Amino acid sequence: MSAGAAAEPIEIEVRLRADGGVAMARDIRLGLTSKPKELSPKYFYDERGSQLFERITELEEYYPTRAEREILEHRSGEIVAAAGEPGTLVELGSGSAAKTRHLLSAMRDAGCLETYVPVDISEEITHETADSLVAEYPGLTVRGLVCDFEHDLERIPDGGGGRLVAFLGGTVGNLYPDARRAFLARIAALLEPGDRILLGTDLVKPVERLVAAYDDREGVTAEFNKNVLHVLNSEYGGDFDPDAFEHVARYDEEAERMDIRLRSLAEQTVRLDGLDLSVRFAAGEEMRTEISTKFTRERLESVYRDAGLQPDGWFTDSSEDYALSLASV
Repeated sequence: MSAGAAAEPIEIEVRLRADGGVAMARDIRLGLTSKPKELSPKYFYDERGSQLFERITELEEYYPTRAEREILEHRSGEIVAAAGEPGTLVELGSGSAAKTRHLLSAMRDAGCLETYVPVDISEEITHETADSLVAEYPGLTVRGLVCDFEHDLERIPDGGGGRLVAFLGGTVGNLYPDARRAFLARIAALLEPGDRILLGTDLVKPVERLVAAYDDREGVTAEFNKNVLHVLNSEYGGDFDPDAFEHVARYDEEAERMDIRLRSLAEQTVRLDGLDLSVRFAAGEEMRTEISTKFTRERLESVYRDAGLQPDGWFTDSSEDYALSLASV
């Protein structure tokens, strides 16, 4: 670039791990040979799984997506003001940035918007999103990072005018307490004075509503849960029969979290040729595929403090089903 030339409005850095397939195979082998068996929910999301999840977000019973969108639609201006009118929005798991546009618009309206930093595993979607946003927000700079942010969080580029790091969708609830604390502590280590994290979390509510959200009448959630078996069959030459398992969704009141599992309907042995692995399931044996922790404000503020963060903003939807919260160092 010549001296005095303007910076390119879009820069996308790709940091995909060369050993990503090895890591997935290791995770799957470990999960299927553990007692009890357990698989990570991130393996739901092949193309079919993503389509099923989109259907879930439209179900009457599944309130979290609607509640988060309501907060962003109606309170983004308040959030941006409470965050100190940051110049940079960083989004972990950015995807198409559909919900995030409310924050970007609020930052534009406040006159502080400079840079958007999408962080996502999909290079194609990140480029498409960057192109659409620089057209939609004149003067915006996009500094994208294509990576698995669980491993590459520290590679997030700096921005100008203070940063708001958004982690939406309630995904933090999928982490066990120690992993959640470690993840938030890593974010805390990245924040400078004046930076903030914006975290989406589902809230504690009557058990009946929680269970219905994860076990809908149409059976879409059950199909989504079983999709992990389709992924294993496709990726590793498995012979899982999804019909030989049933979807289980229960609320663990002590841990305040939904516990999602697949239960084997009969004694069976499944073969995954790609891993040279045979896995025996007893009749009635359950394999955990997801947890989704629910929070109270007091519990979340304690989680923040344990990770070295100070809570300094709380925003809920009109029904108080869901919260977006701010914290800083």
